[in-house]
Amino acid sequence: MEKDRSTLFLVDQKEGFSPTFGHLVSMMNYARSTTMEAVEGLTIEELDFLIHDEANSIGMLLGHMAAVERIYQIVTFEKRDPTKEEEKALAAGLELGEKGKAAFKGFPLEHYLADLQAVREDTYRKFRTLSDEWLFEQTNWWWNEPGNNYFKWFHVLEDELNHRGQIRMIKKLYSKEKERVVK
Repeated sequence: MEKDRSTLFLVDQKEGFSPTFGHLVSMMNYARSTTMEAVEGLTIEELDFLIHDEANSIGMLLGHMAAVERIYQIVTFEKRDPTKEEEKALAAGLELGEKGKAAFKGFPLEHYLADLQAVREDTYRKFRTLSDEWLFEQTNWWWNEPGNNYFKWFHVLEDELNHRGQIRMIKKLYSKEKERVVK
């Protein structure tokens, strides 16, 4: 299936979004497109592969991406900290480690892609209702320093790109491990 890349490399207006949100959405779309390419066709075995006992699997990283976006929806859209129930529901994706290993194992790629798609649809649905001024609203953020919503959502996309790089590395190491086992 041929992918439409006609606007992928344009940071520009996006239909239904205010001008600055269009730029942010452009960048988020690119990040997600590269993530989708990186995981395309992966098997459950590849998604669950661990380089070592304390590593993250690709499935864990995909679960993490969805959890990060969900937590930022709560913090920025609802302007509050997550409830104990929300923290518990998102803990495996945010903390990873043993919780992540238990929660993100044995699922086909479609499971992770559906979760990523659902959370992104929720994000974009809310983005369409907000003005560009909202992006520049400031609160105390990390280390009690000022941060605006634009930075917070930039962090969501840069976190995805960071983990996309890890996914690419894990895929290479998985291939080398398979070659080693075959020899």
